[in-house]
Amino acid sequence: MTQRRDLQALIDAAPVGKMQWRVIICCFLVVMLDGFDTAAIGFIAPDIRTHWQLSASELAPLFGAGLLGLTAGALLCGPLADRFGRKRVIELCVALFGALSLLSAFSPDIETLVLLRFLTGLGLGGAMPNTITMTSEYLPARRRGALVTLMFCGFTLGSAMGGIVSAQLVPLIGWHGILALGGILPLMLFFGLLFALPESPRWQVRRQLPQAVVARTVSAITGDRYHDTQFFLHETAAAAKGSIRQLFAGRQLVITLMLWVVFFMSLLIIYLLSSWMPTLLNHRGIDLQQASWVTAAFQVGGTLGALLLGVLMDRLNPFRVLAVSYALGAVCIVMIGLSENGLWLMALAIFGTGIGISGSQVGLNALTATLYPTQSRATGGELVERHWTLRGHCWFALRRHDDGPQFLFRYVVFCHCYSGGYQRGNAYPADGGCPPFDFCT
Repeated sequence: MTQRRDLQALIDAAPVGKMQWRVIICCFLVVMLDGFDTAAIGFIAPDIRTHWQLSASELAPLFGAGLLGLTAGALLCGPLADRFGRKRVIELCVALFGALSLLSAFSPDIETLVLLRFLTGLGLGGAMPNTITMTSEYLPARRRGALVTLMFCGFTLGSAMGGIVSAQLVPLIGWHGILALGGILPLMLFFGLLFALPESPRWQVRRQLPQAVVARTVSAITGDRYHDTQFFLHETAAAAKGSIRQLFAGRQLVITLMLWVVFFMSLLIIYLLSSWMPTLLNHRGIDLQQASWVTAAFQVGGTLGALLLGVLMDRLNPFRVLAVSYALGAVCIVMIGLSENGLWLMALAIFGTGIGISGSQVGLNALTATLYPTQSRATGGELVERHWTLRGHCWFALRRHDDGPQFLFRYVVFCHCYSGGYQRGNAYPADGGCPPFDFCT
């Protein structure tokens, strides 16, 4: 006789075992290389500028193209992952940004490099949010926040490695070598993912794959065997056409719009500091090696902040935890703007900003994955994370930067005031039946 079992209840009741850790490690490696490739362009930008004798305004499209690619990749890969599976899309994205980053190392001019960075961004933008979705769907609710945050620390760690590696290797292998390294490593990882990364059990149930296939995946998670078992999910019924429409239906509309605001402001701060800080410091006479180390402090702080916030978010109201963290980050941003004549004071302020801003972004990523139902989770997470980052980020990246660092920090502080103000709220269930946010400004 066929028995019906609630998939999420089985996952929640199971301990975090080998299968879950395998997924966490695979996704950790993906986002680590994603972070390395995303951040490396900022660290090698001063060397690229010198190599081709570029002005700041001529260099700016290099950052804008990458951000445009990130957005386009996320918007494209979200629906693809909801339709064809998390595993396939993650593997495709890793192969894509690895191959194109390697090809970028042989760019003959800035125009070719800009085009290749856009294409590389397609893979970078599609990989990162899908790893969050994949990891969250393998974990029990009681451990989800901390472990998804731990996994995503790979991104901040990879970004920090981009600075540390650039500081040591650019004098030896140049910016071409850094891009080549950022391409070879993902291609090596791609072949490992083909064998090591499993498919999401929630996606398998959602797409009505054969129950024997689902049973094998669930057995690997729980350690039990399931014969004549039909797995199901307690979720809101899917919309008749596509998963994007669900993001704006009923209560999900409030969630989606408010998350857009928060992600727009938060990611803008992160991208501006990561992309332009080495160039601004180098423009002030600080050599590239020192500038890379100082900027890497932002990502190191983000890694430590993410670990701390992951624990606090599991124990306390996650929205209030993020609101406090963003407020502390705001203080550190002001300190950066006031520390123009003290390199070590600036490094300390950048480290604190990493804890408050980059760490909060990791926690926000983990939280977002719980606010949408399975059928639109990848689409929702990626659309939220990328859509409203596009206008502001590309505007700043493409404009002339003759205003100097003062403009950068005035703009960052303005955006940060908004991102922190929208964080206060209540916890929400993962079934899509979320009450409206209790936002404050």
